[in-house]
Formats: sequence, C-alpha cells, structure tokens
Amino acid sequence: MTKEKTVKDKQGKEKEQEVKRDLNKAFKGKYISAIGRRKTAIAQVRLYKKGEGIIVVNDQEFDKYFPEVYTKIVIQPIKLTGHLKDLNFSIKVSGGGKKSQAEAIRHGISRALVEMDKELKPSLKAKGWLTRDARRKERKKPGLKKARKAPQWSKR
Repeated sequence: MTKEKTVKDKQGKEKEQEVKRDLNKAFKGKYISAIGRRKTAIAQVRLYKKGEGIIVVNDQEFDKYFPEVYTKIVIQPIKLTGHLKDLNFSIKVSGGGKKSQAEAIRHGISRALVEMDKELKPSLKAKGWLTRDARRKERKKPGLKKARKAPQWSKR
C-alpha cells in the first residue's frame, strides 16, 4: 500500500513539474506590471501581450487556486475588453481572504489593461474596477468590545 502511494506521489510531482515548465515558457519576454489592492490583499499582476489566455496565480492555475465563484470576479475585466484568449497573466497575491484576493487581482488586471491600451479606461472605470476600494476593518477602541460595540449597560 505504501509503495503504491509513493509511486502515485512521484507521478503527481512529475506532472506538476511539467506543468510548471510549460507555464514558465508562456511567461517570457516583456510584460506590463500593475498592482491591485483590496482590504489587506495585494496582487502583483504581470500582463504578457503575446499569449494564449493563461492565468497563473501564485504558481497555480487560477481555477485551481480560486473556487468557481471567485474565478468569475478575476475574469470580469478581461472578458469586458475582449482579450480573454490573447493575453497571459502571471499574478502573485498575498494577504486577505480569497474574495479580497480575487478583487485585488481584478483591480490589478484592470490597471494593467489600461496601461496596455488607454482606450479601455472609460469602460473599466464605468464598472468601478479602476478605483481602489478603501473600505477596511475599523480598529477596536479602548473601553469597547469591538470597534463600536459597547459592553452591556446596567442602570445600577
């Protein structure tokens, strides 16, 4: 039983290494860089012009990194501009939760697309994807249980 597992593990690792090699070939040459932010999540986006529509997040395919709900958020600006199959994106993201990371990536991709083609700015700006969403968690205040929640008040 353990020999079978080790053989499967080795095969799985070999496949992962092959995929990484293929992905590294897709991300060579000049690129456009942009940063996207949301809450505490920060995404560093690299846009490669001559591509096949490959999106890699933290060295993984983006549909493996994110659940399906969040993959739609990531793709929105690319779909809107019609560059779904002709650009590659290499993305490093950290901080926050999955949804914040997805929205940070959307912000970074939008910025990179505008840097590539200024004519895309009005359509992306109308959707609100170029604006940094400044809402963050409010800090806890002394004497309170949370940011605004006070302890129960007693009359006597």
